[in-house]
Amino acid sequence: DQKGKVKHNGFAAKEAYGNAFGIYALAAYYKASGDTVALHLAKQAFAWLEKHSHDPVYKGYFQHMQRDGTPVKRNADITSTSDLGYKDQNSAIHLLEAFTELYLVWPDPLLRERLNEMLLLIRDTITSPKGSLTLFFQPDWTPVSFSDSAKVTILKHRYLDHVSFGHDVETAWLMLEASHILGLENDSITLLKAKLMVDHALRNGWDSAVGGFYDEGYYFKGDDKITIIKDSKNWWAQAEGMNTLLFMADLFPNDPLHYFEKFRQLWNYTQTYLIDHEFGDWYEGGLDKQPELKKSLKGHIWKATYHHFRSLSNCISALRKE
Repeated sequence: DQKGKVKHNGFAAKEAYGNAFGIYALAAYYKASGDTVALHLAKQAFAWLEKHSHDPVYKGYFQHMQRDGTPVKRNADITSTSDLGYKDQNSAIHLLEAFTELYLVWPDPLLRERLNEMLLLIRDTITSPKGSLTLFFQPDWTPVSFSDSAKVTILKHRYLDHVSFGHDVETAWLMLEASHILGLENDSITLLKAKLMVDHALRNGWDSAVGGFYDEGYYFKGDDKITIIKDSKNWWAQAEGMNTLLFMADLFPNDPLHYFEKFRQLWNYTQTYLIDHEFGDWYEGGLDKQPELKKSLKGHIWKATYHHFRSLSNCISALRKE
């Protein structure tokens, strides 16, 4: 709280996700400032995760932990719609991102091993053969899926089981960045998987009329095509989409999906429906689908400038290079 007293937070007092962003920020700050106190704290956080969160049997990291680092296990008190006790793609991709940033300033052998481990897990286990991320898993990496259930049950558990196009395009870039920082030359497997993820998102979750990636889709049993179950377009998915599309346009300039034209369409969408040209910053979602967000909060615990600053900075650098 504001007096420095640790507040109780239900089942999980600590999460791998939050620690990942802590490591990411500390490493980036050290790279910019040379402040060794920040690097030391990042190393401490990595060591804490290694001791408490890393799974030596099935690999990857437990997301939810007690304050002493004991991983939270699912039990009868945890509802079926809760993610407590599951491993998940979101903490995994942000651990990958954090370890990539930390490895740039601290090329530690164990850190390299964990960074490579996360890259392979995300690429070969968490990403489905179709090219979309599975969101949640049992500790042994058995997917959490409700696809065999009735539609009402599927939609009740949609938080745990859907296609998140924004995460797919973001992860494609994060994997390629990690592969590059690891120095994996001619890593065609990661490149092809990243392209599969972007292409899947464009073919199934892209608004061809005005641009933008939809928030959620689902492969209902017996359907040949994915169904859009949430057609809003959150700000971070569009930001990450621009960054990834421009990157793919550089790698595959003549691809039939026309990545550069999609990037231009997404930038036009962003200027039209996401950027607040009167007061600044971005709305939380596209006003074409959620006009009420024009009066919603610009910033809160899940809404910060992290995604769109990185995207715009990377895009400017790439376009200037071109």
